[in-house]
Order: sequence, then C-alpha cells, then structure tokens
Amino acid sequence: MNVFRSNKLRSQLKKVLYITIAWTIISLIQYFNVYSIFVELDVWPEMINARAAFAGSILKGILAGLLGGSALVFLWDSWLQTKNYALGVLYIILTFTAIFVFVSVAIGLFYTSRLHGLAIYEPELWSLVFQDLTGLSTLKHYLFWLFVVDATHLVMLVNDKYGPGMFRDFMMGKYFRPKREERIFMFLDLRSSTTIAERLGEERYFNFIKDVFKDATPGIVYTKGEIYQYVGDEIVISWKTDEGIRNASCIRCFYEIQRILRQKAPYYEATYGVSPEFKAGLHYGHVMAGEIGVIKRDIAFSGDVLNTTARIQSKCNELGVNILLSKPLLDQLALPPNTFIPQKIGNILLRGKRQEVTLFTV
Repeated sequence: MNVFRSNKLRSQLKKVLYITIAWTIISLIQYFNVYSIFVELDVWPEMINARAAFAGSILKGILAGLLGGSALVFLWDSWLQTKNYALGVLYIILTFTAIFVFVSVAIGLFYTSRLHGLAIYEPELWSLVFQDLTGLSTLKHYLFWLFVVDATHLVMLVNDKYGPGMFRDFMMGKYFRPKREERIFMFLDLRSSTTIAERLGEERYFNFIKDVFKDATPGIVYTKGEIYQYVGDEIVISWKTDEGIRNASCIRCFYEIQRILRQKAPYYEATYGVSPEFKAGLHYGHVMAGEIGVIKRDIAFSGDVLNTTARIQSKCNELGVNILLSKPLLDQLALPPNTFIPQKIGNILLRGKRQEVTLFTV
C-alpha cells in the first residue's frame, strides 16, 4: 500500500514541478516583453532595476507555481469533482485570489525594497507595495494569471482524458502515421454486472460504475498502465511490454485493484448494497497503433491480440477463476517468488479461434 501511496505522491509532485517550470517560463516571458518595450522607449535605466526585476520574475514564477500548482493538483481538481460545480468554482476563485495577493505582496516587497533601498519594516515600503497592489496593472496581471490557471487546468483535464503519456504522444504526433507496437492488454470486466444493474436501476448503477472506475484508477496508473477504453462495465488497459512485465506490473495491477475494492467494500455495501469484484484476461502481442477519426480524433489499437484477450477474459466464469493469462505472456514475466504462483488451467479452445491457447491463473 505504501508503494502505491508513494507513487501517487510522486506523480502529483511531478505535476507540481512541471507547472512550476511552465509558470516560471511564462513569468520570464512577461518580463522580457516589458523589458523590450522599455528598451525601445529608452527609459529602462531611469525607471527600472533590471536585475531586481529579472530575479523578481523568476521568484514570482516559482512561488506561483509551487502554491498554485499544489492547489491545482491537490485541491481544485478534487473540488470540482466532489462539490457542487458553482461552489467548487467559487472556492477556486477565492483560493486563487489569496495566492495571487500573497505572491504579489511577496514580490512587491522583494522588488520595491531593492529599487528604493527600503527595509521591510519601514512603513513607506508597505505603502508603495499597497499602492502598486491596488493599481490597474495588478488587475491586468490578476486576469492574465487567472487565464493561465484555467489553461493549465484544461491541459490537465485533456491529459486525464487521454491518460498519462498518451497525451504527450498525441501532441508530439507519435501516432499520426500508424505504427506497429508490442503491447500487453488486460480486459477487466465487472462480475455480475447485469444482476447489479437490474437491482440498482439506471441512475444508481451509473453512479456505482463511476465510483468503481474511480477507485480502480490508482492501481492502473501506478503500475504504469494506460486506460485504452471504457466499454460499458469493462476497462481495457494496455502496457508497453517492457513496462508491463517489469515487476509483473500487469499482474500487480489486477490484485491492487481487487485490494482497493475490498478495502472500500463497507462503502459500497452501505451505498449500493453490493461489493464490486473484477475478473480479468491478459495477453500480449503486436498491434497497429495510430490516430483515427476527424471530429473526435483518438488513438486506437487494432490487432488479433485484442480479440484474443477478450476471449480469454470471457473464460473466467466458465473456469471459475478471477484472472487468466496466456502462456506467451507468462513466459515473458519474471514473477516474484512466493508472490504470484502460476497454476496451469489447460489448453483451451477460444471462441472464433482454430488453435488452442494454454491458459494460466495466478
């Protein structure tokens, strides 16, 4: 559990770091924009301490990135998901305003004290900072950074939509032309979904699935899995082969999800009267990967490995197990001793296949 918590925290801190770097660059762009204007007007030496302004821009970007980035990653995104939307937006604006005022005052004290040679305890310094804080230029900066926050949050949402790593690949045009890749796939299907849906009704079942998928996500993300598709009550997960076989991550993913759902069982029993449980099929092989669509462009995989993985998963009920994987995949895995013990199920003829596939459970 501690491993997954530390991985989650590491991922969140990495996001804060990226935001801090990006916002520091934006702050420096603002500085150079103002610098170029003053240089063209030939008024810089008389009006501005260039070195202090440059240092202040860096400090502003770092402070804004650390505080605003932390708020975005740890608070604001969660508020929008868990609170009334209007209330969540109000909380975000209020905390953003507080952070903006704090950063503006800190930078104002830093820069103005150097420009006028004033100590931090002198009333004149605070008067100058307050005068600058209530000026029209501060309002302009407030609106600009509010836009930066909105744009950053939009990028985070799009990244979540495509999944970690996939958004970067999409932006870099990695799959603009189809390419052949070797990947591991896991088809993760909710047990007794039809019975649960009939018992809960449409609205409660939708909320149930939403909760289950949310709770399953950490186990996927922190074993380096990529969520390829949600298909009804099924999650299709993919790994680049080297990522999936490292530390048997593709197997660990399934058991981590099961562990989380067992831990959350009291919540599900109290809220829905049922505890969710998954069954899974795993296989690996080559697929073609590329962008498809015009209006709703996406990255898609195609190949026999997906069909075979789906057929393997469909055998879980018949064979009375929660997880099945093919022998070719098992041969690639270096299973940790005394952790995952493979048990041969047998040579099984899958629907639509001419040759039998040797299946194992762990």
